[in-house]
Amino acid sequence: MADRKRLHQDGYALLRRAIPNEWLADLRCVFDAGVRPSDQWPVPRGMDWRYSMLDDDSRIQAVCRLPQLLAVAGELIGEQFFLSQVEGREPLAGGGHQSLHRDLSAQRPGDIAIALAFFDDYGAENGATRVVPGSHRPEPDAPPFDFNDESRAVQLSGSAGDILVFDVDLVHAGSLNAIGARRRSILISYFAESLYASHLETVALRNIRMDTRDRFAPSAFTFED
Repeated sequence: MADRKRLHQDGYALLRRAIPNEWLADLRCVFDAGVRPSDQWPVPRGMDWRYSMLDDDSRIQAVCRLPQLLAVAGELIGEQFFLSQVEGREPLAGGGHQSLHRDLSAQRPGDIAIALAFFDDYGAENGATRVVPGSHRPEPDAPPFDFNDESRAVQLSGSAGDILVFDVDLVHAGSLNAIGARRRSILISYFAESLYASHLETVALRNIRMDTRDRFAPSAFTFED
């Protein structure tokens, strides 16, 4: 219960070594094989990132379905949900910096959960994610969040195989890859069942090739932090 309370209070969980170590070499190969330049995506991508088309690979799908990951995503969403999207992202040397932002829920707070599964070690030097704990549920009388204020931001760091899971409304950002070290990851989106119709309207724009008909119930997974 303490772990569950902390998850909802902070708006995120960092699952250490959630991906089996013996999977990582293959996952890096899948990422590299799927890299495509910006003009090969339906919507142009940022030039300071490397993007990989890999959502229909069975090894990637296995990561997206790790029980611990689904348990945390289900706890955040709180109702039946589905895997909406997964793509590879890596900040290039001298790139990757983002301003603090929210990705925003669609119909109600908490109806989308995001995960970043890291295939390489990550930290401040190679563009790791920053998060602002608790920023997903501001108090009703709180002033608007100042996205230029980094004083509450936490710079994450860790090892290949870690997975960051967070509420879509959590304030977060990527950081500058100052040293050019590789930082391959997959960005995974889980949507509440109620968003499936709108999801289908944009699958082509988001280059979704995988089957998204599987459904996951939060009660089917044991929650552990």
